[in-house]
Amino acid sequence: MKSYFNRRGFLKKTSLAAIATTLGSEIVFADKLPRKYLPIALGEKDALKGKNTDMIVQGDKPWNVESPLNLLDDRVTPVDKMFIRNNGLIPEEIDVKNWTLIIDGESVIAPKTYTFEELKKKFKHYTYQLTLECGGNGRSGYYPAASGNQWGQGAVHCAEWTGVKLKDILKDVGIKSDAVYIGYHGKDLHLSKDPKKEAISRGVPIAKAMEDETLIAWQLNGKDIPEFHGYPLRLVIGGWPASVSGKWLSRISVRNKVHDGAKMEGHSYKMPKNPVPPGTELPTTDEFFRIIESMPVKSIITFPKTGAVITSGENLPLRGHAWAGDQSVKKVEVSIDFGATWQSCKLEAPVNRLAWQHWNTNIKFPVKGYYEVWVKATDDSGVSQPMVIPSWNPGGYLNNACERIAVKVS
Repeated sequence: MKSYFNRRGFLKKTSLAAIATTLGSEIVFADKLPRKYLPIALGEKDALKGKNTDMIVQGDKPWNVESPLNLLDDRVTPVDKMFIRNNGLIPEEIDVKNWTLIIDGESVIAPKTYTFEELKKKFKHYTYQLTLECGGNGRSGYYPAASGNQWGQGAVHCAEWTGVKLKDILKDVGIKSDAVYIGYHGKDLHLSKDPKKEAISRGVPIAKAMEDETLIAWQLNGKDIPEFHGYPLRLVIGGWPASVSGKWLSRISVRNKVHDGAKMEGHSYKMPKNPVPPGTELPTTDEFFRIIESMPVKSIITFPKTGAVITSGENLPLRGHAWAGDQSVKKVEVSIDFGATWQSCKLEAPVNRLAWQHWNTNIKFPVKGYYEVWVKATDDSGVSQPMVIPSWNPGGYLNNACERIAVKVS
């Protein structure tokens, strides 16, 4: 990977020359640049380029961008409406012709390296719609506030990914019987730009890695994956926190223990094993926390937008999506009386396993006035969304409370 700095952390002469070419001018006081300081002309690109102008910016170092729920109305989420959750900086240079994927770790019979073209030619291609949701989606609902991006409910999408099955690659490599976990490694940069540090390196148990829908993907909605979504290669694992879907993928390690990479430590993407009072601090050990795996059942209203005003006597069409991690959704209901009674909605089967399901209905309101429409999904094991914010947790994860919109009938 290209480094702009010399071993003492100051910009190289060659880097200064390149920046001057970019700017069309020499940098005045270049000799005064602080150690490891990179002029903004070479800073990270604009993640909002090409995105819908209504997207919500949670942060720009690293880029974290959320979609308002009304933008998620498409059956397959377009790229311009997909949330971005990055932990580091996108790679400074991406050389697709020489991009490789290494499979290594304690539990491979022998490490193996594939070129990008070998992956495409050697293995059968598959396309799946997969729901990816940030583990912290809905974090802003918790009080006291948990650390991290204060996501509303829009850190979720369901797009169409094309690639090869990870299990086909692992079978080709050969894995030992003691394999219990995989961990990914990407070429994104740590915020410090220290090449010895990884921004994120998470993983899943080997059983999840070997599922049919776990892909090594290079296409998103029929085109190359955009750079802020992991170009050119991404591990895509539906139904689990999106943080296990590693971007800018360059290596997968097959482990004989739970993967111990960055963001697998502390209480990152973990829940307390037992409910705790809000604001409680717990030792970040396995005795008190468990790693988040399948995401909980959830639903959203994507039409109409909250604040809708309709005329008395009109029917209000409603629609949205529902999902349930590794499971499917068996029922979606809406309420206009704050959860006292519920009306069943029409629910479609998923296009494929781990894709979200579409629901719709029509509501008639009895009299003029202010209403709230609540939506509640139930998964195929009978577990329903809670009507109130679930139990507080230090990371602010897994808020799957019923989504609601305001409606006025005049």
